[in-house]
Amino acid sequence: MFNNNTVLITGGTGSFGNKFCEIVLKKYPNINRLIVFSRDELKQYEMAQRFNNNSKLRFFIGDVRDKERLYRAFDGVDYVVHAAALKQVPAAEYNPIEAIKTNVNGAENVVNVAIDRGIKKVIALSTDKACNPINLYGATKLCSDKLFIAGNAYAGSKETRFAVVRYGNVVGSRGSVVPFFLSCKEKGKVPITDPRMTRFWITLEQGVNFVLKSFERMRGGELFIPKIPSMSIMDLAKAVAPGCETEIVGIRPGEKLHEYMISEEDARNTLEYNDYYVIQPQFSWWSKEQYLDQNGGKAVPDGFNYNSNNNTRWLTVEELREIIKEN
Repeated sequence: MFNNNTVLITGGTGSFGNKFCEIVLKKYPNINRLIVFSRDELKQYEMAQRFNNNSKLRFFIGDVRDKERLYRAFDGVDYVVHAAALKQVPAAEYNPIEAIKTNVNGAENVVNVAIDRGIKKVIALSTDKACNPINLYGATKLCSDKLFIAGNAYAGSKETRFAVVRYGNVVGSRGSVVPFFLSCKEKGKVPITDPRMTRFWITLEQGVNFVLKSFERMRGGELFIPKIPSMSIMDLAKAVAPGCETEIVGIRPGEKLHEYMISEEDARNTLEYNDYYVIQPQFSWWSKEQYLDQNGGKAVPDGFNYNSNNNTRWLTVEELREIIKEN
């Protein structure tokens, strides 16, 4: 799909962006350009070195808060992945206005500029924390999700279509608990917020491939959710820091015991497929019956919810160790 087209990724120097560029450049050798849009010139320089100054890869310094800069960056672009966000939960709690400027106002800018520039398809990355949010980061990402879904109505007669991909914690991404536990391993003690805690886990490669498949599947308006495994925090500690002492420190502000990706309220509009779910939009322009007929899948039962504790797929200690080695 990306061959002979131009693709742009916002927040492109992050963990996801690096893996996205790596996979896309291999999978689509005839891509026209792959543009990395981000704020940090040093990270862009380091990324250019990592990819041996690949001529297909272009770098664009800018901020999604800056609408005019997005107009310049989106010129001639066919597909956009929106990965830019302020995502650290404590930082968002302490700097709420900054989180809103990037995660909400930035999303609005991407939607409006994509429509005006005639982008074909846009996929925005979401998080499990956007489902029934209890912290500001989750709340801003829920707002962002709503903006992108509604963007299909904003587009009017234009061809631009928007969809959202929501998944859980990424193994080894910057700021994730895995590198934190690895750093604690040397001290011989690992802090545990609550031994009952569970989380969804996905690798960077799985996340990128799911986004690419979602580009192919999307009609515009879907919220795609992959079926991914869960793991308890205690098993995670055993996998990452075996033999270390654990210290219960208590759950942090804005943290949940278990993460949700589909709530009971969302379930009324959710279709299940072999390896993913789709939450359909609640807009008059969306035909649930037609989508079901054309795309298959089945409606989930009443009272259904998808959370990291009632999951049917679980990672073992050995499986996570293998994933960490590979990543």
